[in-house]
Amino acid sequence: MQKYNLTLSLLIFSLLLPSLLAGPFVLILSQDDLKDIPSSATTTDADPAESLPEWDEFGDSDSKPEHELEPGSWRPIFEPDAVNSSTSESKLDTEMEQYYSAVEKMLSAVSDGEVGVMEESVAEIEELASVKRNSHAQSVLGFLYGLGQIKERNKAKAFLYHNFAAKGGNLQSKLAIAYTYYRQHTYEKAVKLYAELAEVAVNSFLISKYSPVIEPVRIHNGAEENKEALRKSRGEDDDVFQILEYQAQKGNAGAMYKIGYFYYFGLRGLRRDHAKALAWFSKAVEKGEPRSMELLGEIYARGAGVERNYTKALEWLTLAAKQQLYSAYNGMGYLYVKGYGVEKKNYTKAKEYFERAADNEDAGGHYNLGVIHLKGIGVKRDVKLACQYFIVAANAGQPKAFYQLAKMFHKGVGLKKNLPMATGLYKLVAERGPWNSLSRWALESYLKGNVGKASLLYSRMAELGYEIAQSNAAWILDKYAEHSMCVGESGFCTDSERHQRAHSLWWEASEQGNEHAALLIGDAYYYGRGTVRDYERAAEAYMHAKSQSNAQAMFNLGYMHEHGKGLPFDLHLAKRYYDQALEIDSAAKLPVTLALTSLWIRKNYADSFMVQVIDSLPEFYPKIEAWVEKVILEEGNATILTLFVCLLTVLYFRERQRRNAGVAAGEVGIPDQPIEHAPPAPN
Repeated sequence: MQKYNLTLSLLIFSLLLPSLLAGPFVLILSQDDLKDIPSSATTTDADPAESLPEWDEFGDSDSKPEHELEPGSWRPIFEPDAVNSSTSESKLDTEMEQYYSAVEKMLSAVSDGEVGVMEESVAEIEELASVKRNSHAQSVLGFLYGLGQIKERNKAKAFLYHNFAAKGGNLQSKLAIAYTYYRQHTYEKAVKLYAELAEVAVNSFLISKYSPVIEPVRIHNGAEENKEALRKSRGEDDDVFQILEYQAQKGNAGAMYKIGYFYYFGLRGLRRDHAKALAWFSKAVEKGEPRSMELLGEIYARGAGVERNYTKALEWLTLAAKQQLYSAYNGMGYLYVKGYGVEKKNYTKAKEYFERAADNEDAGGHYNLGVIHLKGIGVKRDVKLACQYFIVAANAGQPKAFYQLAKMFHKGVGLKKNLPMATGLYKLVAERGPWNSLSRWALESYLKGNVGKASLLYSRMAELGYEIAQSNAAWILDKYAEHSMCVGESGFCTDSERHQRAHSLWWEASEQGNEHAALLIGDAYYYGRGTVRDYERAAEAYMHAKSQSNAQAMFNLGYMHEHGKGLPFDLHLAKRYYDQALEIDSAAKLPVTLALTSLWIRKNYADSFMVQVIDSLPEFYPKIEAWVEKVILEEGNATILTLFVCLLTVLYFRERQRRNAGVAAGEVGIPDQPIEHAPPAPN
């Protein structure tokens, strides 16, 4: 068995959530974090799983479909076929029918820009929430108060309604409350809520391979649309997917597996379709494709689209393992721990299988070894060793390992109690729960050109604490302006309402490490966009972006030091920030060179006319920019200007050609008479 050195003074690993601009979540463990706990005696005869119910990782997982794990979900609106196919009794009671009708009307109204219809839908939601005390309607009403949509923007009322909804069983409201406490650093309350939500999320993961949960796609890359990420999210309309499907139809086993994988997990813009996944995997295994064998084992063990059959699950996992697909050993070990599909439980064999997976650097193997050592399943209980296994698994991106480390920090088992750390880890896992489907529906709406619906869905996710959704919603408001279908307190958003809403979203994203958001917040305070101009708060935001090595933020801080705006007038610090900007980004060479030239003039010719000219440029530039936009870029003027520039270019090259011809003639011609009065050559 692989041993892990506990004498490391510092253990650092990143819990990777795919994002373009936000920094990774970094967990730093010191030797002091490792708690001294005596190991318990070895217990192999008794069933140790019974002694620690709160750590019962190998208990029967809740295999309910996602819409049952999340009551009040909008899935019946966006995926009605999937809901009906997985529900024996699909009929809703009258109250829930009214709820879904009102929500669907609200989504339709924001899509079509029908403010009157929006007001009707909000009135229906309010009646359900206030009169009938429907918890899911209360959740939506809390969202509307928080957003300021057809209701006055009121965070207190939003929190109140979310609190009612959470007590009534609405998990999205519970997530919104948890995020509110998280922002306030009230970790005692946040950690309890996130722990409950993380448990729901973990229940939806698979037994040996964690489900590659749909990660929200960032639809922008800074100021521009993220075209590459959007292209990969177009599902069956994507050219690459169509080529892959063609290869699969021609008998390519690898392509068959990939197509089945995409359908099984709902990746690359595809809706989950277990029937199609099963069909493609079945074709691939006929050609000996081992990854498809493993996933067939998962399908039968989970009963995903087929009748649950542990015997078949073990058969497929065994075949995959024989093909040296070491991750399949995790599923086999799980079945032996539970005694499913085998004669009886066998902890020794389960441990052997987990070790085979771990020895081949499989994250699931490390995780499962951590569980059996934590609980003492067939081995001597060793919490420290379990912790090390979980760290290795988490470093490889295993979300269940995040969950176990969160519990260890939360309960003080194996690690010293640390509520802020536990809360952050629980939050990462909780955000992978079934409510994550909002991101798929928002992206689908955006790709279809339905910006209003996409904006509303991203705003809903933003309230739940998703950083990518916060930045996506803010970007849509800034990019599409009045075409974003932003609805305010009474009709379409005013410019002030839209700027304020975008400002709030960017601010929340910046709090979670989005450097582009922090930069935009700084700009908003510096120029007074959507908020009161405040140079000091602008400097704070730029400092936040600078801490993430943002070259633009460093340049801005240098400029503020140079001019004494929001920061002390200090030419030395200004030069330092300008130099740092160039070190971080070589593309900043031109603006940094100009800024350093300005510093040199300011230092050597203080109070001169040149300094006055430099100081007047920020006020003069917008006037030039407006003139270019209104006059030069006007369609007719732009055409005339283009023709004029072309004419000047032709005349320039004709003149240049004439001069070159003259010079060439002078070089080869022989003068008739010597030059008698040539000037003397210079010394």
